Amino acid sequence: MAKTVNIYEAKTRLSEFVQLAAAGEEIIIAKAGKPMAMLVPLRAAPGRRAIGRWSGQMTIADDFDAPLPKSLLRLFEGDDEP
Repeated sequence: MAKTVNIYEAKTRLSEFVQLAAAGEEIIIAKAGKPMAMLVPLRAAPGRRAIGRWSGQMTIADDFDAPLPKSLLRLFEGDDEP
């Protein structure tokens, strides 16, 4: 369950609340009893993707970006007849 604190308490005890959040606790910061923000643990950022990781494992057809055949294009445009 999240702990709710007012802004003044959050300012005076910020270091303590950051430690609690880092440990997994959620801290709700309220102003005049109205929740305004939430202090939560930071999730680890995903690692960087390696360039060329899929090299040699997939191919793209030479005509990948060629215009669609008229019969298929008509279907996309809502004409049911090929």
